[in-house]
Amino acid sequence: MKIFAHKDNNIISGGDGLKSGGTANRDHESSLATRAAWLHFAGGLTQAQVAKRLGLTSLKAHRLITKANQEGLVRVFIDGDVAECVELEQRLTAAYGLDYCEVVPDLDQEDLPLRGLGIAGAQFLKREIDRGEDMLIGVGHGRTLAASVEYLTRTPAAHIRFVSLLGGVTRKFAANPHDVMHRLAERTGAQAYVMPVPFVANTAEDREVLLGQRGISDVFALAGRSDLMFVGIGTAEREASLVATGMIEHSEIDEVKRDGGVGELLAHFFDDKGRPVETALSERILALPRDQLKGRRIVAVAGGKVKVRAIKAVLESHYLSGLITDECTARALVELNQSNGAASAAKRHVNGGSSNA
Repeated sequence: MKIFAHKDNNIISGGDGLKSGGTANRDHESSLATRAAWLHFAGGLTQAQVAKRLGLTSLKAHRLITKANQEGLVRVFIDGDVAECVELEQRLTAAYGLDYCEVVPDLDQEDLPLRGLGIAGAQFLKREIDRGEDMLIGVGHGRTLAASVEYLTRTPAAHIRFVSLLGGVTRKFAANPHDVMHRLAERTGAQAYVMPVPFVANTAEDREVLLGQRGISDVFALAGRSDLMFVGIGTAEREASLVATGMIEHSEIDEVKRDGGVGELLAHFFDDKGRPVETALSERILALPRDQLKGRRIVAVAGGKVKVRAIKAVLESHYLSGLITDECTARALVELNQSNGAASAAKRHVNGGSSNA
């Protein structure tokens, strides 16, 4: 893997960085920002080392490097594929019948690798937008999706519409901090339709009343027509994002876990074998029903040691058509699939042997 820091019309390489002609008259601040970025990205110096080299404060060096990034003075090119990641992509695709799989190199963030996944998720979204086709993209919520939108560069997308796939407020009608619809609209200029209802209604009757409201039913109908669903995957633990944000209560996630729930996709829970888990919560969720998810183009961005079982459960359900994950998680998923396959083979052998006895 080779990484190059590049300025469009000028690469500073030694000396005082000045060249002949009009270059000598360029803006000093821009020149300094380019030099700082070159030392940091191409030279491998830390920001503190850049500051010392240029006789600046650390804060000033940080601001110059940020300025270079924001102004497009720095571009990073990665030459070649990461062979280990490509192999993991192929194995996951084969194991779970995926149409798309992307495995990003580890950045030593085992519990929840938000940076690597956020960058990969943002790049995926940008590629979809850059195709230039009219598209309706349904969006879930969660920390990893929020990171993906945070890393998304400003990209004009008048041909795209975004729609929320889930109720976006808590029981107390507080905003979900990981709801990304407003940020997507800001970054792209696209139309974005929010789901202005709680994630969970107090009763099944309340759910029906909410869905009977004209504006709400219109958004639900729109969500059901999504060309692409870009989603996260949750766990059935008390530390899950759904619990931390107040979308559901501890007692409710405890019930899901008692009934075998392991992974969550768009408010639907699945056990280790990918089978749906029905609880009292199920009939109060304001989300698309499972029958509207089967056979759809659903791409999840999820990873981290804490989510391996949850991701595998959702993969086993075969609702996903695509997965973006990190290298460590992908390796754990492949190993789990191998061990399960070996266990199944051993069981078949034992059963076959006993029947022949």
